[in-house]
Amino acid sequence: MAVEAASPETVGPGRPEPVLLTEPVDGVPPVVDTPAALEAAAEALAAGTGPVAVDTERASGYRYSQRAYLVQLRREGSGTVLVDPIALRGALDPLVPALTETEWVLHAASQDLPCLAELDLRPARLFDTELAGRLAGFDRVSLGALVERLLGYRLEKGHSAADWSRRPLPEDWLVYAALDVELLVALRDEMHAELQQQGKLEWAFEEFEAVRTAEPAPPRAEPWRRTSGIHKVRSPRQLAAVRALWQARDDFARERDIAPGRVLPDSSIVLAAQTNPKSEGDLVAMPVFGGRQQRRRASMWLQALRAARRLGNDELPAASTPHDGPPPTNRWADRDPAAAARLSAARAALNQIAEEHSLPVENLLLPDLVRRSCWTPPEDLGVPAVAELLRSKGAREWQIDLTAEAFAKALATTPDEES
Repeated sequence: MAVEAASPETVGPGRPEPVLLTEPVDGVPPVVDTPAALEAAAEALAAGTGPVAVDTERASGYRYSQRAYLVQLRREGSGTVLVDPIALRGALDPLVPALTETEWVLHAASQDLPCLAELDLRPARLFDTELAGRLAGFDRVSLGALVERLLGYRLEKGHSAADWSRRPLPEDWLVYAALDVELLVALRDEMHAELQQQGKLEWAFEEFEAVRTAEPAPPRAEPWRRTSGIHKVRSPRQLAAVRALWQARDDFARERDIAPGRVLPDSSIVLAAQTNPKSEGDLVAMPVFGGRQQRRRASMWLQALRAARRLGNDELPAASTPHDGPPPTNRWADRDPAAAARLSAARAALNQIAEEHSLPVENLLLPDLVRRSCWTPPEDLGVPAVAELLRSKGAREWQIDLTAEAFAKALATTPDEES
């Protein structure tokens, strides 16, 4: 059943009152949690027409993994399908041929594609409604905001932050999950028309393909340095304690599939590193560590702290984060005035282009690409060479067409010209 834009009553001068959507149009389907039900769902989806709306629910904040605990699918002629990959032990093979040649519609696809790939579900074509909203220049691009703006419906506040690993899943959670795909294809059609009207449809297709084919980000070299509050830790020895506690927590959390923050808060890691307790009594006298769960883990935390204390000076971590990029931009004027001039000129030029085309400037060129290029510009500042530089760093053709000439000019800026 196709979903059409609502016809809400007008409240005030020209302001439509959105229609609250509380139930899926076809009701909430039973959760697919057996091989037989999965085969039937795959057949239904294969018999449908048009794009398929796709969403997932994870248990971020509750579980260590980012696996999907529910997969939602909806297609014209097929209805909504709610699949439990946990009950099916991740074996969703029947869905692969049913979805292979179909355009997938997701909202913020980069968040869902990794956990779908873990289930061997990968789109051949993609339409990302959030990214489409950004390219269209909309100031609010959440699913709820776009549905309200373009379709005239209001979605109820949902359960996105819930523990989706819970079983059985409550009925109101399933309603929320089904509604997340209820309007996605209709929203896709409206966004398609909007982008076409703005002359940005081909840009969007390039962006969707970049998201679809993006390689997974490499692991961070020192992920423990992202511990919240680590800026309070001054000495290398204390940093070693943070590292040891973080690694002990990470090993424990991974083994039990628990979100690390639920094992031990970052603030407690920082406090223990600063306080350096020598005994179990000292440790459990500290906030959080005195709780029942932490008392049982006290020996693990003490062992980590002792290991950090035994390290030689040459084994301690560096005081600052090692990186291969340029320094913070607020130091450029003193360290390299020419680079600062290039960056100022580049930002001004890119902001002007973004404003002319109603685009977020970060969607025009990645800020990190701009900074690195301005700090260490190429020897050849001709437009073709700069265009090839942008291409080699992952810029799409539409971005290159819009920015290469202005960016080349900015990279040739001198401090005297900038002032």
